[in-house]
Amino acid sequence: MNRLAQESSPYLRQHADNPVDWHPWDDVAFAEARRRDVPVLLSVGYSACHWCHVMAHESFEDPDTAAVLNELFVNVKVDREERPDIDALYMDAVQAMNGHGGWPMTVFLAPDGRPFFGGTYFPNQARGNMPSLLDICRAVDDAWRTRRDDLLEHADTIADELTRTASLGADDSGSLTPEDLLAQALESMRAQFDAEWGGFGRAPKFPQAMSLDLILRLRVGGQASDDDLAMVMTSLDAMASGGLYDHLGGGFARYATDAFWMVPHFEKMLYDQALLARVYLHAWQLTLEPRYLQVLEETVDYVLRDLRSPGGALCSAEDADSEGEEGRFYVWRPEEIVATVADDDSAQAAIAWYGVSRSGNFEGSNILHRPVRGDLLRPTKVETARRALLAARNLRVRPGLDDKVLTEWNALFVATLAEAAGATQNDEWRRAAVEVGDFLRAELRREDGRWLRAWHPTSGARHLAVAADYAALVDAFTRLAEATGESRWLDEAVGVAEALVALFWDDDRGGLFTTGHDAEVLVARQKDLVDNATPSANSTAALALARLGALTGDQRWTDTAYTLVALVLAPAATHPTAFAHLLAAVDFLAGPTTEIVVVGPRPDLVTVAQVAWLPNAVLAWGTPYPSPLWAGRSPGAAYVCQGYTCELPATTVADLETQLGIGVT
Repeated sequence: MNRLAQESSPYLRQHADNPVDWHPWDDVAFAEARRRDVPVLLSVGYSACHWCHVMAHESFEDPDTAAVLNELFVNVKVDREERPDIDALYMDAVQAMNGHGGWPMTVFLAPDGRPFFGGTYFPNQARGNMPSLLDICRAVDDAWRTRRDDLLEHADTIADELTRTASLGADDSGSLTPEDLLAQALESMRAQFDAEWGGFGRAPKFPQAMSLDLILRLRVGGQASDDDLAMVMTSLDAMASGGLYDHLGGGFARYATDAFWMVPHFEKMLYDQALLARVYLHAWQLTLEPRYLQVLEETVDYVLRDLRSPGGALCSAEDADSEGEEGRFYVWRPEEIVATVADDDSAQAAIAWYGVSRSGNFEGSNILHRPVRGDLLRPTKVETARRALLAARNLRVRPGLDDKVLTEWNALFVATLAEAAGATQNDEWRRAAVEVGDFLRAELRREDGRWLRAWHPTSGARHLAVAADYAALVDAFTRLAEATGESRWLDEAVGVAEALVALFWDDDRGGLFTTGHDAEVLVARQKDLVDNATPSANSTAALALARLGALTGDQRWTDTAYTLVALVLAPAATHPTAFAHLLAAVDFLAGPTTEIVVVGPRPDLVTVAQVAWLPNAVLAWGTPYPSPLWAGRSPGAAYVCQGYTCELPATTVADLETQLGIGVT
C-alpha cells in the first residue's frame, strides 16, 4: 500500500495498491521533490472515468513502469472532484500547452508547482502519433537535467497565462443590451445545432443542459421562437431515446461517443442528473408532453434509489466499468431478454421496442435504445418486461459507486428536486430535498461556519469548499424556501451568501475567486467563469443572488449579481454558449421580475405559483421573514408584484392565474 490508502476519496483509494509510490496533494510531496531535485508528476482523474481506469491498468499497475516513475519523479494523485481548484488550474495549463484537455490529466511540475509540460492519456506503448508514457517520462527527465532553464522559462510563461481569469475586469463600454446579447446567444446556438440528431456540435457529444434550458427560458419570455423550441425538443427526444439514457433504471450517462447519442461512456454523474432533470422538468412544464415528465420521474427515481447514501445525502457517481469491462452492467443479448422475461410476448415486445438485434450495437451486445425517437411512453407488455429486466440487472455486479458526498453537486440536485417537488406537488421529493439540505448543514459545515467540499462516511468532511459550493448552496437553500415555505432556508441562503462574498470576492476587479482567502496558495488564484459540465461559480452566484435579492428585498444581493454579470459581459457576447447559465442571470436581471407572496394558509394559491414555470418569478409563502414582500400584507390572499408595482390581492385561483398569465387548473 502507498500513501493513498488512508485517503477518503474512492478514486485515490483505487490507486492505493499501485506499485507507483503515490502521494496525495500535500506539502510533503513537494518538499520531497525539492529534496530530490526532481519534477512532480501530477495525475488527475476521478473514479467514474473510463480512460483513467485504462491508464491505471496499463501503466500505474505495471511494476516496470512504476519503477521508472518512482525513480524519476515524485508522483502525486488528485481526485478532481475533491479538489476542483487544483484540477482547473492545471487543466488550464494543459489546454494552454496543447489546445485541448481531458481526463486522465498528466502534468509535470517544477517542485514549486509551476507546470511545464502536460497532456491527458498516454498509452503504455507508443501507437500512431501518440508517444508512450515512458517515452514522455524519459524525455522530461532528460530535459530537466540538461535544459532546465528552458523548462522553467516555459513554466513562467504558463504561470502568467494561468492568471488571466483573475485579471478580467468589468467592461461595459460598447456592450450589447441584454436583449441583443440574448438574441446573439440564440443565433449562436442555432448555428451549432445538429438538426438531424439534436444537440450542439459533433461527436463526442455532450448534453449541454444549460444551453437547452436557456432556450426554454427565452421561449417563455417570448425571445425564442417555436423553431427554437423545436431545437430543444429534438435534442431531448434524441437523448432520451438513445443509449445515453438508461431505459431500465433511469438517469443519463455523461456523454455519447458518437453524434447520435447511441454509445456512451457509461459513467453516471450526479451533476448530470441534476441539470438534465431540470431541463426535462421545464420542458414538461412548457409543453405538457408526458414523455418529459416520465424522463424527469425516472431520473429522480434513479438518483434517490441508487445514489442515496444511508445518511440521506447523494453519492457522486457510478462507474463506467463493471467486472473490468466498460458497459457490461447495461448491455443485453436477445437470448438474455427471452430468458429473463417470463412472458414471451412481453420479451418479444421489449426486443422490438428497444431495438435489440443478434448482431448488437456494442461489442456483440445491445445498448437498449428507442429506435422511434421520442416514442417513450411504454405499452403494458414493454413495461412488464422493463421491470423484469431491471430486477435481473440489479443482480449483476454493479459498477463501482463513488460514495463521497460533494457539497456543490448535492446542492445542484437539491435545487432541481425542490423545484420539481413544487411543480409536481410531490411531497416525497420535497421531503428528500429537505433531507439532503439538512445533511449538508449537519455534516459539511464546521463549527466555525466554514463550509467544506467533500464528505465520506469513513472520514467525515474534508477540503475547504470552493466558490462553486457556496454559490450552489445559496441556490439550493433559496429553492428549499420556495418549496417548503420554511423561512429557515432563506436564513441559511443569506448566511451562505454573506460568507460567499466575504471569502471569495475580488475587491480589486470584482467577481469571485475559485478559492477562499483562507485557502492554500497555489501557483495562481483563478476565477471560475465559464460554464462547462456544471455552471461556473460566478454564473451560479449571479442567478442565485439575483433571486435572493428579489426574495429578501436586499439590494446588495441584486447589485452583486449585476457586478458578476458585468464581469463577463464582453466574452459572453463573443462566446454566448460558454456562458449559458450566466445568460439566464442576464435574462432574470433584465426583467421584468415577478414577486409572488402568498399570505396565510392558502395551499391552493401556493400550488398555482409552484406548478407553472415562471423562470423570472420568486415565491414567498409560509413563515414570514424580514422583507418588503411581507410588509402590510393581509392573510388569505396572494400578492403579485412587478417593477415595484403590485396587483390587487388575489383571493381565488382564477384571479392569481390571470395575474400571472397562466392557465393552471
